[in-house]
Amino acid sequence: MGRRRRYSPYYDGYSYGYYQSSPIPVEDGIRAKSQRGDIGETWWSKRWVEVLESFGIGTRLERGRSYARRGQVISIDVKPGVVKAKVQGSRPKPYNVTIQLQPLPGQDWDNVTDAMASQAIFAAKLLSGEMPKNIEDAFQEANISLFPTSHDELETDCSCPDSANPCKHIAAVYYLLAERFDEDPFLIFKLRGRTKEEIIEVLRKKRVETLPQERASEAKSVLGERDAAPSVEEYLDTFWQTGETLDTFTVNLTTNNIVDKAILKRLGDAPFTVEGYNITFLLSKAYDMVRVAALKKASTEPREVETK
Repeated sequence: MGRRRRYSPYYDGYSYGYYQSSPIPVEDGIRAKSQRGDIGETWWSKRWVEVLESFGIGTRLERGRSYARRGQVISIDVKPGVVKAKVQGSRPKPYNVTIQLQPLPGQDWDNVTDAMASQAIFAAKLLSGEMPKNIEDAFQEANISLFPTSHDELETDCSCPDSANPCKHIAAVYYLLAERFDEDPFLIFKLRGRTKEEIIEVLRKKRVETLPQERASEAKSVLGERDAAPSVEEYLDTFWQTGETLDTFTVNLTTNNIVDKAILKRLGDAPFTVEGYNITFLLSKAYDMVRVAALKKASTEPREVETK
């Protein structure tokens, strides 16, 4: 594995001490959003760059970072297991770049999605398009890795004459992939052989299979608590009193660590519409209105609990 070396009597000005020529500017190239410092904003895109830099190719990556920021990459196409790109160098014809990462076998994906579906919040975040921070735990549970573990796992090719691996054209695509991951974390899964739609479909099916077991367990727990609880007759004289426990009762209306409209996102589009709008879309708008009204009321009209 690794980059397929290409030899040529011509040099593009960046190997073995040759004169370094400037690349031809690209008018509508893909320019990195970050023009200084690190490239990538989310933890998973930073993880991608961190993994690449851990392979000891940092100096070669640096050459590609400037290309990414100058907008020398013309196009990037991510398909299961492979990335195709065109990068403009100093020659008139753009170079063709290919980056391949071995897709995971079907059984490995089955084990990974089992681990994903086993945790409700974990599955909910994925179903709503979010990347849980402990996503790598699901892969480790299946004894595999989401990200490449060595440079040999990445098979790369560039039509430029530079024999370095990676050349600056490949490195530029590496960095821009990090920003693509910021926009769509499921592209990482796509590189491993599964699209967003395929993963979500499998997770929904597996969650449906898991829910009856979870609900039965919850019901058993609740029934057990009720069996141990005192009867209502013992508290008839004080039944309507709030009691001391409510003196310290507070409600914290916050959205931290909560998946926004998780149920709607898990169910997906409804099989019918109202005046051309899917009912899920209309319910989403209604939920937003209720949330805004509730937060406004809670912040402007705090209610005192009478404890007589």
